[in-house]
Amino acid sequence: MLRASKCVELMTGQGLGPFIGVPCSLLKPLINRVIEDPRAEYIAASNEGEAVAIAAGAWLAGRKPVVMFQNSGLGNAVNPLTSLHAVFRIPLLMIVTWRGEPGRPDEPQHRLMGEITPALLDCLRIPHALFPDQEDQLEERLEEALRTMDASGLSYALILQKGVVEKSDPTDTPKEENTGTSSRRKFPAAPGPDTAAGLLRREAIAAAVEAAGSRALLVATTGGTARELFELRDRPGNMYVVGSMGCASSLALGVALYAKHRPIVVLDGDGAALMRLEAMVSIGHYAPPNLIHIVLDNGVYDSTGGQRTLSGSVDFCGLALACGYRTAASVAGAKGLAGFLEAAIAGDGPHFIHARIRPGAEPGLGRPTLAPPEVARRFRAEILGNESKSK
Repeated sequence: MLRASKCVELMTGQGLGPFIGVPCSLLKPLINRVIEDPRAEYIAASNEGEAVAIAAGAWLAGRKPVVMFQNSGLGNAVNPLTSLHAVFRIPLLMIVTWRGEPGRPDEPQHRLMGEITPALLDCLRIPHALFPDQEDQLEERLEEALRTMDASGLSYALILQKGVVEKSDPTDTPKEENTGTSSRRKFPAAPGPDTAAGLLRREAIAAAVEAAGSRALLVATTGGTARELFELRDRPGNMYVVGSMGCASSLALGVALYAKHRPIVVLDGDGAALMRLEAMVSIGHYAPPNLIHIVLDNGVYDSTGGQRTLSGSVDFCGLALACGYRTAASVAGAKGLAGFLEAAIAGDGPHFIHARIRPGAEPGLGRPTLAPPEVARRFRAEILGNESKSK
């Protein structure tokens, strides 16, 4: 049996972190030790898919993230694991508990997932091994996992069985975490001469790119947003999240937490934002001052034929402030969007901008011609290269 303190010591000794988790009773001693240990950093996620997306952003900013969750959460993580991490070749170390392990009594809701956990990881093409119960074996297993991840660019999972990590350590007392910003402000809608006609998404992106400036890192959600950004201004500081719908803002959070020297602007869509609203909760809670979250709201799923979203009944700005964003503004024109974005970059955030736009895109809209792994690696290089220059 392993002491949780030794597990964390070995993992941090390998340069691993942050640790991003969704609690499970089998993970209790490990998560609590990470929270308490000054060498480690813990990020609480609302679900496993969000944890995986935040981890992608942390890796892009130069970290070696670890995600910890129950095996039932693999269902929530399948989309970002397959259409984000696998596509972009972003490696991730996962610690997945084995509830419902065959031969061990457990609750009925864990039975099926317990039976298929190893097979599901095989189906996802994620190499995996059991979390060892001896210190020397864990050190070797971590080294093996890191070698595999470095060579393949793929994720690796350690399956944690019941009883492998001691139930408690004397100092397993979670420390207090950030509870969000204390000063919040909602700005009224900013009309302008171009309000009546309404912007197309391409026009809104162009205004945002111009206002953001060359230092800002841009993260664009899947669909037309990423494609139009690529056509308008491709550059190393752009991350085109071509899959994993709804995960762009969580990825941007992971980047913002560890690329603190750069403004991070995420270009989101109303349908994508509604798909994963937990991202706004985490952004407000962890409150990175360099993050600006723009939702381009055309009220439809433009890329799939114009079906309506439910954004018309949502107060996005009110939601952002309730989640802990420092400011929120609703805009409808290029001047309003540019003005609020410039002000947001100049002041501490996180900031939220809700931009009403018209549906539609230019016919024959192309797709990014760079392979996703190339996009991810040049984005990472842009962050790390500029970070070294700023020191």
